Amino acid sequence: MKWMEFFRTIQAKLIIIYVLLILVAMQLIGVYFVSSMKNSLTSNFTQDLQARAEMLAVLAEQDLSGGDGKSAEDSVESLRARVNNLFDFSGAEIQVLDASGKVLITSQGSHADYVGRKNTQTVVSRALQGIRDNEEYMIDEDNVRKKVVAKPVISDGKIVGAVYIAASMAELYDTMQRINNVFLSGMLIALGLTAVLGVVLAHTITHPIRLMTKHATAVAEGSFDQKMPVFGSDEIGQLSSAFNYMTSRLRDALAQNEEEKEKLSSILSNMSDGVIATDENGRVILVNLRASSMLGVNNNEIAGRHIALLLGLDPEEADALITGIPASTLLQLEPPDQSEPVVIRVTFTPIHRREIGITGTIAVLQDVTEQEEMEHTRREFVANVSHELRTPLTTIRSYAEALDEGAMQEPQLGERFVGVIRNETERMIRLVTDLLHLSRLDSNEAPLRIQPVDVEELLEDVADRFSFQMQEKQITDRVIIEQGIGAVMMDRDQVDQVLDNLVSNALKYTPEDGSIVIEARRRGEWLAISVQDTGIGIPKKDLDRIFERFYRVDKARSRNMGGTGLGLSIAREIVKAHGGTITLESELGKGTCATFTLPLPGEGREAQ
Repeated sequence: MKWMEFFRTIQAKLIIIYVLLILVAMQLIGVYFVSSMKNSLTSNFTQDLQARAEMLAVLAEQDLSGGDGKSAEDSVESLRARVNNLFDFSGAEIQVLDASGKVLITSQGSHADYVGRKNTQTVVSRALQGIRDNEEYMIDEDNVRKKVVAKPVISDGKIVGAVYIAASMAELYDTMQRINNVFLSGMLIALGLTAVLGVVLAHTITHPIRLMTKHATAVAEGSFDQKMPVFGSDEIGQLSSAFNYMTSRLRDALAQNEEEKEKLSSILSNMSDGVIATDENGRVILVNLRASSMLGVNNNEIAGRHIALLLGLDPEEADALITGIPASTLLQLEPPDQSEPVVIRVTFTPIHRREIGITGTIAVLQDVTEQEEMEHTRREFVANVSHELRTPLTTIRSYAEALDEGAMQEPQLGERFVGVIRNETERMIRLVTDLLHLSRLDSNEAPLRIQPVDVEELLEDVADRFSFQMQEKQITDRVIIEQGIGAVMMDRDQVDQVLDNLVSNALKYTPEDGSIVIEARRRGEWLAISVQDTGIGIPKKDLDRIFERFYRVDKARSRNMGGTGLGLSIAREIVKAHGGTITLESELGKGTCATFTLPLPGEGREAQ
């Protein structure tokens, strides 16, 4: 492990680079030297072999031409004597061939059986054709590399034979191997000396760097009294001087920055709006307590984070922050210490510095949750009321115009039109009455008249009020009351209205031969009253919004049945005023169960 750490240091890298440079240089020189030496030795060997072959061809011409009157046997013996006396060099085989390519003599006794046989090698065939430049390489059966040369023997312009020499190159390659060994030994010695010199040279460079790294780490930890020793006037000495100057300037700058930061922090801590300051990259560098309270995070968690991620901005708004474009946006945040989301207006203002440009951004956070909720409620209320009033008013106007245009002349038609106008007018009256009721509940202008109410009597009265309508649709009803439930503190009229709304909805959406169950039971410290039907049910996607004002699952059907869309909203407000809750469970096609709770007496609870 320590060796791995050593190889990551500058000292190791300098040594390795220094050794590699020397190694590459020596390799290039060695390759060039060995290649030149090999070419020179091979060229000299080949020239010597060519000269011997030329000389032998001249001498063989006298014996092969037959011009001296000798017999063939005498000529061969004379030729053998000349070859043995004049061309005695080890590792070579000399053959003299006649014009047909038959071997007349050979210098190697082991090849005596070659005499009288034809030499079919290519160089011999070319020589017998009169080509003088014939040479090639071959490897014999002993795996020895040889140089082969063949020269024609010409007498009076006629080819009378050929000279064949095959010389071993083993001695030449042995010489090359010895040269390579000498060069390799010299290279290893040179590399060893280079490594030693590299260590010394690298140490002179890396020692000041290690010392400067140590001082820089101390400065980074806040120790600004560190002073780097200057070893000379070279580049490293100049770097040491620059480091000392930088340390002093940094100490002064940080002291001034701390002073300004304290002033700014004192100002920001007393502001009623949240303030966040970022650098040019959008990273938070300063935040006041009000901003951290709005976002529901600690200052330590905010510092260093990108403001776009902190506020959940989209990429375009994040780019606007970085480029310094002034902007204002509304954000909906959910702080962990609050159950309800808050709406915050964030205004971004870029910070400019002369000759530098944008150096950061200031974000001002204002809590506008209440204003936005009021504005949203107002817009939604106006839109819903306008929509709900528009339909009956349009119907009344249409039928009134029809009556004015002559429908009054037909008694039956006129009576029916007047009945429609009367129904739409009553519907508008119910809508306005429900709106006024909701308004009084919202503004707490409808105080509860709390009194003990017998639960059994309460539920039986509700069943009696709707018994006629249930009989008309052949719907069976049951009232179930858990034993031990007596009187409960409540506003009888208000709770009656809740039950009327729930039972009325159950009747509207339960087909014939269905059933409705009204049940009261204990649920811990609460009284739970539920109305369960076997009606058409409510889709799951609508359950979360069923208590919203004017919200209807089937708008056309609800309106035709005379509903205003405010019944469940009123019921929720009444139950909430009693300190309870109301929930609704439903399965499409199987029915709906609406349940609301009221505090039981003697449990330390009071109506709100």
